[in-house]
Amino acid sequence: MLRTLLNLVITAWILAFPTRVYAGDPTMTPIRVQGADGVWLELEQPAERIVALAPSIVENLYSAGAGHKLIAAIGSDYPEAARELPEIGDYQLINYEALLVLKPDLIIAWSSGTGSRKIDKLRELGFTVFVTETKSLEDIARNVRTLGEIAGTSHTADQMASDWTRRLRNLKRNNQKKAPVSVLYQVWHKPLQTLNGDHLISNVIETCGGRNAYEDSVVLAPQISVESVLDRDPDVIIASGLGETRPQSLDDWKRYPGLTAVKFNNLFHVPPDIIQRHTLRVLDGMALVCDQLDQARSNKIRASDAAK
Repeated sequence: MLRTLLNLVITAWILAFPTRVYAGDPTMTPIRVQGADGVWLELEQPAERIVALAPSIVENLYSAGAGHKLIAAIGSDYPEAARELPEIGDYQLINYEALLVLKPDLIIAWSSGTGSRKIDKLRELGFTVFVTETKSLEDIARNVRTLGEIAGTSHTADQMASDWTRRLRNLKRNNQKKAPVSVLYQVWHKPLQTLNGDHLISNVIETCGGRNAYEDSVVLAPQISVESVLDRDPDVIIASGLGETRPQSLDDWKRYPGLTAVKFNNLFHVPPDIIQRHTLRVLDGMALVCDQLDQARSNKIRASDAAK
């Protein structure tokens, strides 16, 4: 019933905004870019009806000047205009029937989030799929440029990526040679979970002069114990939580007054959308992390001076 209702809603949306048909431009250079899965995307002209299968892809398309070409998405909540897009599923389930009704000329998937099974299924159904992935900060700017190329909005995408890259360089330069501090990045509290050195957030921490306390973990997002945190004794604990509000669970660490992060009052919060989504906004999260690590350094100096 729910699926039938969703299909009716999407059909109504399509009738209100009918499919646009474009004649090929013989002077236009064909587009050929390689996806993160190694598969080459070849288009005779820029994509006009795009479906994005992750919130970060939605956001990056808007940053690339191609938000107006989105016809549906998964997790479309930023920017504000994206909230009007039809939802065609979630991380666990894609509404393939709705996609067949929509007839996108391109679906953009996230390798880690969408998963190879769903991507294969989409291709089996005849959809053209381009796969993205972000493993480093520099990949974010590259992804925005690539999306601009695919959508024919390279002028906007290149400008946004260039401005962002300059800001990244400035943040790196401003945080060089600062006193190192060890950091536990807490993704969630029950179960207690963090990220290893291969994750982009570890790159953020390092850029701010920090060191990921669990950089040596073999698993990308390991579940850890309180005992291991007490043993590694991080200088700083940064929790993400679910939104803008500081998670109450962060104060649970105050049960352990001997923990360095607690002793120097270095318990901080960063909203997940500006650090866990691989978009241009990650530099907003990085700037906040850098400020927090500076505060942690100052807290330690003040405590040391007071003890003299």
